Amino acid sequence: METMKVKRLEGLSEKIFLDRYAMKDADTNHTKVGDTVLALVKDDPKFPTKEVGEIISRDGENVQVKLRSGEIVDSTIHKLTLTVEKTPDEMWDRLAKAMASAEATPEKQKEWTEKFKYILDDWKLVPGGRIAAGAGASDELTLFNCYVIPSPHDSRGGIMETLTEMTEIMSRGGGVGINLSSLRPRRAIVKGVNGSSSGAVSWGGLFSYTTGLIEQGGSRRGALMLMINDWHPDLVDFITVKQKMGEITNANLSVCLSNGFMKAVKEDLDWDLVFPDTDDPEYDELWKGDLTEWKNLGKKVILHKTVKAREVWHTIIESAWKSAEPGVVFMEHYNDMSNSWYFNQIICTNPCGEQGLPAWGVCNLSAVNLSKFYDEENDDVNWDELGKVVRYSTRFLDNVIDTTPYHFEENEQNQKGERRVGLGTMGLAELMIKLKIRYGSPESLEFLDKIYGFMAKEAYLASSEIAGEKGSFTHFIEDKFLQSGFMKDMVDVFPEVGESIKENGMRNVTVITQAPTGSTGTMVGTSTGIEPYFAFEYYRQSRLGYDKQLVPIAQEYQDQNPGQPLPDYYITSMQMSADDHIRVQAAIQKWVDSSISKTANCPADFTVEETKKLYEYAFDLGCKGVTIYRDGSRDIQVLSTADKDDKKDKKDEVAAATEESTVKIEESSKDLGQLKETLKVNIDAKTEQVFDKQYIKRPQVLKGSTYKFNTPFGMAYITINDINGVAGEVFLNVGKAGSDVFAMSEALGRVCSLFLRYGDHGNKEQLLIKHLKGIGGSGAIGFGANRVESIADAVAKALEIHIEEAKETATVIESNENAAAIEVETAETVTDSIENDVSLIESKDLCPSCGSASLVNSEGCKNCTSCGYSRCN
Repeated sequence: METMKVKRLEGLSEKIFLDRYAMKDADTNHTKVGDTVLALVKDDPKFPTKEVGEIISRDGENVQVKLRSGEIVDSTIHKLTLTVEKTPDEMWDRLAKAMASAEATPEKQKEWTEKFKYILDDWKLVPGGRIAAGAGASDELTLFNCYVIPSPHDSRGGIMETLTEMTEIMSRGGGVGINLSSLRPRRAIVKGVNGSSSGAVSWGGLFSYTTGLIEQGGSRRGALMLMINDWHPDLVDFITVKQKMGEITNANLSVCLSNGFMKAVKEDLDWDLVFPDTDDPEYDELWKGDLTEWKNLGKKVILHKTVKAREVWHTIIESAWKSAEPGVVFMEHYNDMSNSWYFNQIICTNPCGEQGLPAWGVCNLSAVNLSKFYDEENDDVNWDELGKVVRYSTRFLDNVIDTTPYHFEENEQNQKGERRVGLGTMGLAELMIKLKIRYGSPESLEFLDKIYGFMAKEAYLASSEIAGEKGSFTHFIEDKFLQSGFMKDMVDVFPEVGESIKENGMRNVTVITQAPTGSTGTMVGTSTGIEPYFAFEYYRQSRLGYDKQLVPIAQEYQDQNPGQPLPDYYITSMQMSADDHIRVQAAIQKWVDSSISKTANCPADFTVEETKKLYEYAFDLGCKGVTIYRDGSRDIQVLSTADKDDKKDKKDEVAAATEESTVKIEESSKDLGQLKETLKVNIDAKTEQVFDKQYIKRPQVLKGSTYKFNTPFGMAYITINDINGVAGEVFLNVGKAGSDVFAMSEALGRVCSLFLRYGDHGNKEQLLIKHLKGIGGSGAIGFGANRVESIADAVAKALEIHIEEAKETATVIESNENAAAIEVETAETVTDSIENDVSLIESKDLCPSCGSASLVNSEGCKNCTSCGYSRCN
């Protein structure tokens, strides 16, 4: 079987490959002239920088490295990463041989080494990160990306045991999911110590804190998912915990909702928050976190509180609107659809939400690269080739189960008992562009149903055929397996699958998972997961500065059609409606027996009510979960633009002003560089024009008004003074002098004043209101329109009143509607996009790997557009 050889990768793709997936030589004493290495060129403890290069000289421990940029740097062997594999072809050889080693005979091993090499060649199958890094390279590295461990036993010893298990898994590169519902609620009596419990959420904070330590001390970030069930008394505390500074900062949060809860929401019913009777003599022995099982044992349940389901639902929605968390998993529906419903209940998901798992379950992931299956001659999918790759890939993943090391006996027992695998995809958006299908359109939904149904059918037939050869998974019971919600739909559309299962059995309890592929997708150079492209034009920071780049498929179109705008089927995630995101998710979910990692991106002005409708729409469409990201809902935001040279209107004026400012900024780059370094914020040079604007000095005398608000921290007196008819200064007086509250309030006032007087960038009052309004704190005061969430929220309300008063006494001068609005958020400078002629608004957080403001929410995860880092991979 002919395979193709791939030359060395280039740019970021090569760096990701060598850094994360290529086989390494741990002994850098072996370094010699001519070796390809990763050189540590910036030894920053938090954001170290590595560059690819070649050794050109060595003198003892000192070496000279010629970087790919041509620059020559001096280093030592201790600051090098020495790779054994230089090209993907070498890695593919290793992986094919490692996976084929699970076959029973030398003949079978030879056959499947060739077949596995075929699907790996040219990135037709892209293995999950753990498989790529570990298979055939180490007997210690797990090949599983993520784990769900049992809910903690409700005792100090049980919590510490869970902490130990979590730490051990994360230290080996695995993400962890934990359902906290087994832990007694806050203030519940703990007789052993004659005290009360700090509650499930508090212990979640411990797991989060430990995850942060692993992130800081290890080579890759720990990834944690925390969940709680809808009946738990600490439910509301869990939903709102991220609105409290510092309690849970290193975990994704999701709430597990039942069909009963959703019914109560729709019918405006009461909802009971309950917990088992901890005085039961068998509580310590029998309570595992499953309330249904507890009730079936005839055990007593204590009612802690009755709430309105709609109020809890609104709290979930409002929190998700504010900060994109918590996500929601419709867990009862998930278990109804699950093929393991009759022997292994799903209790939690992995950190990115695409894989619901039982206790001790694992993620076993790889992705078919759909961009490789475009048949240019027929302008269609190469269905035969896709079917073959899906079938071979199913066996590839099944063999992972028998070749990976197991560090917990419970993981091995569970995985070999159910043989759960998760074959997914990347490159969907690229394939659809090649087919000229607009992602999210009605036509796309039909296409998605066709292609994902086809892949599910081929994967299930392959798994069944393997079962005929090697045997079914241990817990396979034919009639029960075929009764799952997923299998009923599968057999209804593809009866040949049911016939094969009845004849051969089933090798794997689940086969399909749509996982995020942030790092691997970036390495391969295609769209990640099932998401649309986040942007077609972006800026990447390097040692040489900021470089504007285009996604390859967009660059190809521009090269062939110079000066022409991209067609409408070149669509980005923020150009789609949130409903379109959910419809795509639902269309693919139909053919996914596990779940999907996907983010529904929403515009900044997306309302709480629209968020509510979106979540309910996802439930009605049969999605197993939903996560949204509202643009601007995170603290850090960078907006990047790219004006087209051929436009001769206001856009040209903005571009010209931007270029002029860029020159001025370069002249004072030393000072600006210091500011960037201090704040760890990488700002596109073309968005920095506001730093050149004149600071408005404070006149000797100002007039204004003082507003009194009751806040969670006491009475606030907020003084707003005007400069030239608009707010230009804010003073806050809250708390006693010398207290932390007083200091933070004074700091907030100074920052607001600086913002209001710095630069000429549109309606600064409204921008300030936008970013302060609704910020939650440790509590709230008042009701309805008088409700005050925090001191920041009080400032926003005072500004709103101040503006209304000003409208009654002065003429508001409106800025030219065609002028570009420039927003400033903390120390960042941003330039607003111009509709249809610029790239999308990019809302980004700071990347924990490279430090750039390039971390975007996609695939239900956080992925860096600058260095390829993914929180979930």
